[in-house]
Amino acid sequence: MPALTASANDVMRRAIAKMDSEAVMRIVDALQIKGSKLSAVIAVPLRNLQKKRDVTAFATGSPIDAVSGLLELLAMEPLEKVIEALGEHAETPTYDELLAAITTLRGASLSEDELVAVLAFAIGHDFPAAPHCRRILGEDETLALPEIEVSIGHASILSPKVVDETVREQRRARREEEKVRKQAQAAKAKADKSGPKSKVEKKKHTPSTTVTGVTAHNATLLASALEVTRRAVALTPAEAAVYDATHPLAGWVVTTEVPFDDVDPIIPEQQSKIRPAVVVAASNEGLLVRGIYTNASPTRSLFSPWRRMGLDHVSYIEVTRSVVSAQAEVNRLGALSAEEWNALI
Repeated sequence: MPALTASANDVMRRAIAKMDSEAVMRIVDALQIKGSKLSAVIAVPLRNLQKKRDVTAFATGSPIDAVSGLLELLAMEPLEKVIEALGEHAETPTYDELLAAITTLRGASLSEDELVAVLAFAIGHDFPAAPHCRRILGEDETLALPEIEVSIGHASILSPKVVDETVREQRRARREEEKVRKQAQAAKAKADKSGPKSKVEKKKHTPSTTVTGVTAHNATLLASALEVTRRAVALTPAEAAVYDATHPLAGWVVTTEVPFDDVDPIIPEQQSKIRPAVVVAASNEGLLVRGIYTNASPTRSLFSPWRRMGLDHVSYIEVTRSVVSAQAEVNRLGALSAEEWNALI
């Protein structure tokens, strides 16, 4: 079935099947799945892939959440390159703008597999440019996706469903999770009955909800399974004398009063503006930050986590650092992952 008419899930499966198996396995082998918070429906297929090393079987026979999560992991870095190449057109590019950006990157910065991963991921997650991505996949013969036969979810009265070992293991894992959950609930109920409760304990708390099956959440957990060490930031002697690079706020994206570098001729009395910024270091004296802007400039680079931080536009981070007063109001948006932090340092 052509990429122009195939379902989004089918495109994602076929994209992984097309990629070089060794390249895919390098990413998969780097995952530390044991002890991670991945749901069984994702963790079990990935563990089996690490053991059996059959990428095509994974693509055709794994739950779509597992396929989508792995595809996002494969597409993360190349997608950032495409977004940066698109610049101000990254949010809703036209076909010509997307094709021009891809043509510029192709070969030099993007391999064929990386390009396939980006296009398929955009289609699978219904990006605004998804129709353009389908067209590019359909028109470029070198990017043509292979035909595959999906082996999960097919059954009829005449052809009963054959449950393979992967599915059985997933079910066993889910049963074990449910068993542990019920045991924990029983133990808690027993403990609650064993003694009088304080007023605080008697208050009802809203139970926390674990979101499973959501692709973006699963992909984040997949990325966190990679062993990445956060690099230390290098401060100048003057900065180190005032600020602490290990402060709990370091690595957080916040909104605060970021001072202007120059006087605005239109509003000369305004010396700062509330904007997003990454905290590089902090102390009781204030914050050392790098401002985040919606306009690109020679001293700014793409701020890749802009969407995850809830920003509504492609954003760029300033290379120079600014000092924020200790009296300024600070609101946290989110903490950078080790990979995101390292990309900025």
